[in-house]
Amino acid sequence: NDKTAEITGFCSREAFTKPLTSTFIVPKLRKSVQDVLDRALKGDETSNYELEFRTKSNETRYLLVNATTRRDANNQIVGVVGVAQDVTKATMHDRAVASMARELRQLVDTANAPIFGIDIDGNVNEWNDKTAEITGFRKEEAMTKPLVSTFIVPQLRQSVQDIMDKALKGDETSNYELEFRTKENEIRYLLVNATTRRDSDSNVVGVVGVAQDVTDDRKHSEELRQMQFIRASQEA
Repeated sequence: NDKTAEITGFCSREAFTKPLTSTFIVPKLRKSVQDVLDRALKGDETSNYELEFRTKSNETRYLLVNATTRRDANNQIVGVVGVAQDVTKATMHDRAVASMARELRQLVDTANAPIFGIDIDGNVNEWNDKTAEITGFRKEEAMTKPLVSTFIVPQLRQSVQDIMDKALKGDETSNYELEFRTKENEIRYLLVNATTRRDSDSNVVGVVGVAQDVTDDRKHSEELRQMQFIRASQEA
């Protein structure tokens, strides 16, 4: 029809008698589209099937199609009719969002700062590469574990839980120092910003911690204090 001609750039004279699949469908989808058409030719109709039409200018249009069996006056199958909706703009938007999400995921995973997160129940749902490196726990080992009772030293569990509980209510905390217990049972000192995590409807769904590993600075400060104590003792 006229709308198909407008979308594809092919007028009816150019399209008529041409094999639909091999002429207008992108190569990667030809087999699956042919399967849908073959089923419709046997009376097995398909609804809301997304296909990619190749236009005359070699662009791609995304159509959501209902493939309906066409019958004659004697109820004999004579073909297939496709009634479609052009969803190109929505599809391109969704793909752009998905691409951005993948890029953000890669940035989080490969960031040079420890990034970890919890869901509303306090279980780990974010654990980037740097956090794994610092703690010795791989992402697969950390995910779904209760953050506080698994990774925080006992004497700080209550205060860290309070920080997380406040963030789950929208009250965020900056530059809070906590002590992570590593897989080797060592202590790593992290300076953390606890940020409330929200979904697209602004509902609180968890907390994200973006941290700085200050273990070396902490050890250096402890060494300086010990040296100052020893010097003061000697002078006394």
